[in-house]
Amino acid sequence: METLFAVLLYIHIAFGTLSLLIGTWIMTQKKGDKKHKNQGIIYVWSMIINAFASFYLSIYNPNYFLFIVGVFSMYMALSGYRVMTLKRLDGSQKPTFFDWTLTGIMAVFGLAFLVYGACLLIGGNTFGSVLIVFGLISVLFVMNDYKYYMHQQKNKHYWMRNHISKMVGSYISALTAFLVVNNTYFPDVIAWLLPSVIGVFLIIKWHKPFKLK
Repeated sequence: METLFAVLLYIHIAFGTLSLLIGTWIMTQKKGDKKHKNQGIIYVWSMIINAFASFYLSIYNPNYFLFIVGVFSMYMALSGYRVMTLKRLDGSQKPTFFDWTLTGIMAVFGLAFLVYGACLLIGGNTFGSVLIVFGLISVLFVMNDYKYYMHQQKNKHYWMRNHISKMVGSYISALTAFLVVNNTYFPDVIAWLLPSVIGVFLIIKWHKPFKLK
């Protein structure tokens, strides 16, 4: 078991680093061409492998940090990739069982983050605020997924806005993990939430060309 833990730890570090590096590179390059798509596939698979490794590590050696980042990044990367194949949900296409399952799992964990975060805050643990923020973000994405699946999104470019939001969201989780693990200067809450602030700014900026006219 110790050997398996060590192997998965190295896998987690390797693919976490890869996803952070390639994610940073992608955000500075031209979007929409074949190169972007191929790099995106590598990024998504890196996030998936990293997340699966983190699940085992966080259960074997209980760690809320690893588990939360694993769940969040898995949902964001997979859902953000899937939305590229769901461009016709304005009427001529339906979400698959996989899409509903992915959203349902995130709904459960999002609510769990909110409840547990509230319990921690009541007990005087400020880490509860971090859980509540991630819980609120998760629930917001789940609600938007439901509206999209039920053909309630009026913006024909919503799939692109959704793709941008979720891919940046998954990158936020990778950057958050890096900062929290290597942070020696800032309070833990700042290290947890600063990437989200930066990510929201980028999402708003890249959403502008796809506003509902």
